[in-house]
Amino acid sequence: MKVKELTKEDIDNCANLITQAYNGPPWNYQWTVPKASLYLNELFDAPRFVGFVIYKGEELVAAMFSHVKTWWINDLLMVDELFVSPLNQGKGYGQTLMNSAIEYSKCNNLGSITLMTHKYMPAVSFYEKNQFLRAEQYVLMFNEN
Repeated sequence: MKVKELTKEDIDNCANLITQAYNGPPWNYQWTVPKASLYLNELFDAPRFVGFVIYKGEELVAAMFSHVKTWWINDLLMVDELFVSPLNQGKGYGQTLMNSAIEYSKCNNLGSITLMTHKYMPAVSFYEKNQFLRAEQYVLMFNEN
C-alpha cells in the first residue's frame, strides 16, 4: 500500500470516489461528480494544500485533502476530507492516510492535526482510535438562509 502526493491529475478520480464514499450509507449524501470536482478543486487550490492518495493498481481507493493553517502557537494541519472507497473500507487505507498526515505534521513541525466530522457517524470512532480528542468546548454554527 503506497501513498503518493495528491496532484491535480488525481482530482477527477477523487471526484468519482467521493461520490461513491458519501452517496451511500451511512452518509446518504447526493454529490454529483461535477459538484464534487468543483469542491475538490477548491480544496486543492488552497495556498498551503497538502493531499495524499492511495491507488490499488489503477484504481483510486482512498484520498485525503488538507491544508496547513496558521495558528497562534504553531501552524496546524487541517484535514478537510478523508474518504475511502466503500469496498475498501476497514482494510487500513484510512489509517495509512492518517499515518501520512501525522508524519507530514511531525516533519513540518506542525502543532496538531485538526478536523471536523459528523458526531453520529462511524468516522468518530476511527478518529478516536487515532488519539483525536473531541473538542466539546467548540460549537459548529451555521445560518441556513
